[in-house]
Amino acid sequence: METSEKMKQIVRKKYSEIALQDKETNSTSCCGATPCGDKVYNIMTDDYTEIAGYIPDADLGLGCGLPTQFAKIEPGDTVIDLGSGAGNDCFVARHEVGAFGKVIGIDFTDAMIQLARTNAENRGFNNVEFRTGDIDNMPVSPNTADVIVSNCVLNLVPDKSAVISEIMRVLKPGGHFSISDIVLVGHLPEALQKDAEMYAGCISGAIQKQDYLGMIEAAGFQNIQIQKEKAIFIPESILSSYLDNEGIQDFKNGNTGIFSVTVYAEKSGDNSKNINTESPEVKACCPPNAGCC
Repeated sequence: METSEKMKQIVRKKYSEIALQDKETNSTSCCGATPCGDKVYNIMTDDYTEIAGYIPDADLGLGCGLPTQFAKIEPGDTVIDLGSGAGNDCFVARHEVGAFGKVIGIDFTDAMIQLARTNAENRGFNNVEFRTGDIDNMPVSPNTADVIVSNCVLNLVPDKSAVISEIMRVLKPGGHFSISDIVLVGHLPEALQKDAEMYAGCISGAIQKQDYLGMIEAAGFQNIQIQKEKAIFIPESILSSYLDNEGIQDFKNGNTGIFSVTVYAEKSGDNSKNINTESPEVKACCPPNAGCC
């Protein structure tokens, strides 16, 4: 595997390509930035079309779960989406937080940030903000978020423990996260582990399921739960690029499993909320009968 910085550059390049494609090209390709059959981007994605707040233009098919569906987002919450892409999960979260909530998307790909901002501006979404930055060093102050979501992104980051530490830092006391990601049970064949394309496609960057959960527990999170789990199957058309026929059969018949898991966990403390549901106009007005309204 390449160095951490090299892997970041590979991921940034691949996802910039996806962001810069027109929507029609993305829609007709089952594999993101490349033709079907030889890459892995869209073999894991879930269907958002029935979820309230869904914006088709923001869905590039790059996720592996539906974290916002499980995130227990409430009106007035501040939500942060890690690896926000074109804004898909941010816009779903925006529907949940309502007019008095806020959503912040973070992505390190400039092309994705621009695409997300365009999607928001075209719809007049004023309570959604997109910031450029690494999720292992977030451009966010401590104790900012009530809820953090992310969809198939932590596996793309070489230093996953740094991301989890950052999640702890920026969550408010009593806040929580719901994150969908790819994990392993058993070990991938060496040919898959070393391939940068498989890393950018979320496979070879995944870590063991128990290590993933243990990292979250070691960071101090509480009430850790797996909200959803599904098996991911790599088509033979992809495996054949890395393994011979015998290797493919060994892989399929072995003890290795690739799974999408949506994990929930809480930061300790009190997150009691005092949401002011008055409109800005009412708050700005002086008392009744004062003659100034």
